[in-house]
Amino acid sequence: MRGAPEMLLDYVTLLTAVGISAACLSIMVFLAWLMAPRDAFLLTVSLGGAMCGLGLLLYGFYVANLQPIVATSAFSVIYCGLAMLVGAGHQFRTDRLPRWMVARHAIAANVIGLPMLAAGYTGLGFVPINLMVTFLLLAVIVQYWKARRQAPVIITSLCILYGLIAASFLLCALAILRDGRTVLPGAPGNWAEDLSLLVLIAVVPGIGALTLALTQARQVRRHRQDAMTDSLTGLLNRRALFDMFGLRPLPRETAVIVFDIDRFKSINDRHGHAVGDRVIALFAAALEMHLADGGAAARLGGEEFALVVPATTAEGSLHTAEAVRESFQRLVNQLGLDGMGGTASAGIAFGMTHGAAFETVLSAADKALYAAKNAGRDCVMSAEPQIASQTRSKLG
Repeated sequence: MRGAPEMLLDYVTLLTAVGISAACLSIMVFLAWLMAPRDAFLLTVSLGGAMCGLGLLLYGFYVANLQPIVATSAFSVIYCGLAMLVGAGHQFRTDRLPRWMVARHAIAANVIGLPMLAAGYTGLGFVPINLMVTFLLLAVIVQYWKARRQAPVIITSLCILYGLIAASFLLCALAILRDGRTVLPGAPGNWAEDLSLLVLIAVVPGIGALTLALTQARQVRRHRQDAMTDSLTGLLNRRALFDMFGLRPLPRETAVIVFDIDRFKSINDRHGHAVGDRVIALFAAALEMHLADGGAAARLGGEEFALVVPATTAEGSLHTAEAVRESFQRLVNQLGLDGMGGTASAGIAFGMTHGAAFETVLSAADKALYAAKNAGRDCVMSAEPQIASQTRSKLG
């Protein structure tokens, strides 16, 4: 309990400063969202932070005037703000704002945390209030922690800061519970309250800075991914494929299969480029259906694709190539367009016994592909003489 007026003024001033700091950081996060609207979680963070800042300002009025309705209103706003932060964590992971989750957390916190204080219990009534703040902060931590692989250091640091605030509010609840008075003549005042205020002063700016750093890390990761991904199909592009395999030799049991959609130019000429793009996307889907663990699928350019199949055999690589071609033909047939057979040709090459450069194996597979095209298309050829006859016999 804060008896001396000068101490009361100091506490209210610091509490107000924390509220203003939270509001200013929310404005900074909002401006960051304006510059990167794709990161919609920033808007949710800014709204949640602003509500928490407003709640702290209202609580400062309660400390000065001791009207329970003011404290009830203050923590109601804080609960809603923290529920928004829970939703922001989920939105960061999934790019989707869970409105019902936000509503459930806010309603539960208000229903559980506020009745005792609203009834006039200005002592023990603050125990459920502090416990619900702790619960909501832990819920924020859970949401971000699930996405820690995106930026391990930043997210771990962010969770630690939220955890420090949660721990400080838990200590406040325990200190009030230990005091045991149902009604206090003033606002709760003890070492835990002072510690909580100090933690807020130190941690709130850090949370804002880490949130902005998290956005920067995400944008860098996204730009890197965009640079390595084919925009139409979502597969790796040629550069990404070489970055993945180009610097190490391929072992003997790794196959590279190069595919080419047959008569793709006539598809564009007859049905238009929109349909052509759809056909390319369908072939990418067929590749992903048969992508093995540790392998890779890429669009090399135009209508040409590559599939890297690890730990396989001649029989296995042939089966994979045929499975891809059959899946592609089935998907194209579902379009129901006349004159579109949905066939593809393929060439297969393997790494050598002591390893061969990826570029060498890819070039050999590409030559086998052109042999398949020259043989009449709609077939698979291998660069390996010992399995070439086996491949043709199975196809013909």
